Amino acid sequence: MIAKILVGAALVLFLMTQTAFIIPEWEQAVVLQFGSLVRVIKDPGLYFKYPMIQDLFRFEKRILFTDARPAEYITLDKKRLTVDTVSRWKIVDPLVFFQTVGDYRDAVDRLNNVIFGRLREEIANHNFKEFIREEREKIMDLVTQGTAEAAKQFGIQVVDVRIKRVDLPEEVQASVFERMKAERGRIAKRYRAEGEEKAREVRAEAEKEQKVILAEAYRTSETLMGEGDAEAAGVYAESYGKDEQFYSFLRHLEVYEKAFKSGTTLLLRPDSELLRFLESPAAEKNISPATGK
Repeated sequence: MIAKILVGAALVLFLMTQTAFIIPEWEQAVVLQFGSLVRVIKDPGLYFKYPMIQDLFRFEKRILFTDARPAEYITLDKKRLTVDTVSRWKIVDPLVFFQTVGDYRDAVDRLNNVIFGRLREEIANHNFKEFIREEREKIMDLVTQGTAEAAKQFGIQVVDVRIKRVDLPEEVQASVFERMKAERGRIAKRYRAEGEEKAREVRAEAEKEQKVILAEAYRTSETLMGEGDAEAAGVYAESYGKDEQFYSFLRHLEVYEKAFKSGTTLLLRPDSELLRFLESPAAEKNISPATGK
């Protein structure tokens, strides 16, 4: 008896799991009976179906992301580049989606093929520079519009298609890198040449200013020395004018001090003017030893 109850309970539970189902807010579903459509469910809630004869297929209602593999394209000016795209899309018609692509993996393959074709067409109509710099956003808007139009047949609404990364092919990157190095080298040489020229100008200006300053200093020093010599000559002349014989006596003493220093030997005539004050302190009769007169 207990065994029959347990078997009955298990059977009821099995039938309930095959009959009742819940659709959450982020899902939508299609119920088919022998391959024919029974209903399309887009609202969340508790639903029922006939067990064994009806099948339930669930699909995402949220926005999905597709990260395509990088692909190589050729621009209008025959430049090769590798583009990595990413797209956002969602399922708006689950029945059409189920009938055309079946599942998520096939939908991604179909969508990537559409994106690849549209992007290849647009890139082929633009030069490399236009695609990289100037017309990139406009091109991707056109790709999005074309992909969205083509994806309607799959029950898919395309939100946008964007470029994640753009690279040159690996075999081209090395040559481009070398050209960039050469260009940067030329720019560096030009900057160094301009710097050296500017340095020469600065050094020439500094040397010019140095010569001007030295010349001005020399002129000033010569002027001061001339004024000093003139003042000294004036003092000497004034002193000489007051007592010519005493001034002559002092000048002879200065000569003696310089001439007979460090054991200097002089050969002079006896009547030499230089020896007239060496005979006696009062050798000059007209000069007084006390007053010098």
